[in-house]
Amino acid sequence: MSLLERLKAAAADDWSAYVDHAFVRGLGDGSLPAAAFRQYLVQDYLFLIQFARAHALAACKARTLADMRAAKDGLAAIVDVEMQLHLRLCERWGLSPADVEATPEHAATVAYTRWVLDIGMSGDLLDLQVALTPCTLGYAEIGRTLAPRGVGALDDAHPYREWIGEYSGPAFQAVAADAQAWLDDLDRRYGSAARFPELVAIFAKAARLEAGFWQAGLDAGT
Repeated sequence: MSLLERLKAAAADDWSAYVDHAFVRGLGDGSLPAAAFRQYLVQDYLFLIQFARAHALAACKARTLADMRAAKDGLAAIVDVEMQLHLRLCERWGLSPADVEATPEHAATVAYTRWVLDIGMSGDLLDLQVALTPCTLGYAEIGRTLAPRGVGALDDAHPYREWIGEYSGPAFQAVAADAQAWLDDLDRRYGSAARFPELVAIFAKAARLEAGFWQAGLDAGT
């Protein structure tokens, strides 16, 4: 069993509350209020800036060139793919990159991202990747769940079709597969039975912070 599957089993309630949050269900059926999505989208862009820093930190923590390359690939996926998607969607609401970057970070954004960076600073590369895992691999799972037959099966008028398509599509799914393979490799090198409860605690808290991030967006739309 992969480390991800073992972590999900050990933190099942926290994981379910994240990937099956009311925000996610609203994305799937298109009922999510536009104000909630807009709040989320802007904050997630700011969130990704900090997560890019976390991947840069991963490169600093790396002890091998292979680990440095894996961290670099994760950084590129954020800066060159995910952040560009967010800016394209923000443009639909008349928000420029300067407008988005000038928006203050929500408390939920600060709480999550700075905690991840603290885990990275105080722990090793495995700790950091476990903290990052709910974001990357959770979004990949959500994408597959919301578009089980592919984004082409969704109505063209679905308000969140492009977002779902990004995370269910082959490019992001490949990023997630690489991240999971790297996580398992790190676990083989640095993990242990004695260490597993600590990794579960990191993973569970990250899942709770992800759910809190969804909730902050949902609250803005009500």
